[in-house]
Amino acid sequence: MQQPVYSIITELEDAVSGGSSAKRISTLRRVTDLFLYDGERLNDEQVKVFDDVLCFLIARVETRARAELAKRLAPVDYAPFEVIQHLAFDDEIEVAGDVLTNSSRLGTEALVKIASTKGQEHLLAISARANLPEAVTDVIVDRGGDIVIRRLANNASARFSEAGYSGMVAHAEGDDELIEILGLRVDLPAKFLRDLLRRAKDAVRDRLLKIAPASVAEEIRRVLDGIAREEPVPTRDFSVAEQLVKLMKELGELDEAAIVKFVGGGKFDEVSATLAVLNDVPTALMARVMEGPRADLLLIPCKSAGLDWMVVESILRHRPVVPRVDDKTLWQAHRDYGRLSPETAQRTVRFWQLHNRIEKAGP
Repeated sequence: MQQPVYSIITELEDAVSGGSSAKRISTLRRVTDLFLYDGERLNDEQVKVFDDVLCFLIARVETRARAELAKRLAPVDYAPFEVIQHLAFDDEIEVAGDVLTNSSRLGTEALVKIASTKGQEHLLAISARANLPEAVTDVIVDRGGDIVIRRLANNASARFSEAGYSGMVAHAEGDDELIEILGLRVDLPAKFLRDLLRRAKDAVRDRLLKIAPASVAEEIRRVLDGIAREEPVPTRDFSVAEQLVKLMKELGELDEAAIVKFVGGGKFDEVSATLAVLNDVPTALMARVMEGPRADLLLIPCKSAGLDWMVVESILRHRPVVPRVDDKTLWQAHRDYGRLSPETAQRTVRFWQLHNRIEKAGP
């Protein structure tokens, strides 16, 4: 090094104790310049000195200065470790963004924690990061909104678990853009490609075939041919469950205790029929909600029917899906159920009723 780290300590103390904001920013830039000038040749002890000094300064400067530092250090493979952690966990995205996307000094554990606790802008920044591991993408798929999921799906180097792929395909319901992005991923397993293409409109399928590379287009054609050859799925018969539930209603026996008893006996056709009767919607619709990937949708007919949370929790814990609901999802569902008003739930159910009538009427 041309200049010892310790030569700036007096300047640092003056900047912090009696200096203006401009003086602190100037000192921060000077320390950063000094580090970047010769940082690759520093030993661990010298880097630690810079780490301590920079951490001391960034706690005492405003957002703009922290963002400038983050932009300079994010691409540096030898950047001070603690400083990078502070910048990555910053609540301001203009500070954290560059580090979350580009810094090689962030490990999986830190990324998982940030993805689990920060907002959508932080998730968006992480989603563009190279070589994202499954542990991180699982969290992003679970918490991310539409824009985040699209960016993550566009990240060719990101790796996904089975749950991650399943979650992204579920997000693609009604999202033509996401269906196209996922359909072009060369690493999407065949079973998820099949599920994705089932959800796709004919126009989206045609576009995928036109824009996909030859090898991917060939796989898409193969899957579409398989879907076309499949036998139609027989319509489920809910008549027995519906007759029982309607009779119980006439006798005044269709109460919360009856629902809990149905759940305990694994009689989810009867649970679906009960929610259908209480909300005046088709049992088949309630069965799709009951057995679908999104536990939160089930809160709507339950709240509209005025069910107590303990009954709803029992349904969520035992409904016939794999994997079973975890404690974190249940905790969030409890919060959401408390916030959901009966009026909003009933309004949503009325929309489902209208949509069902339109579907039956046909074009």
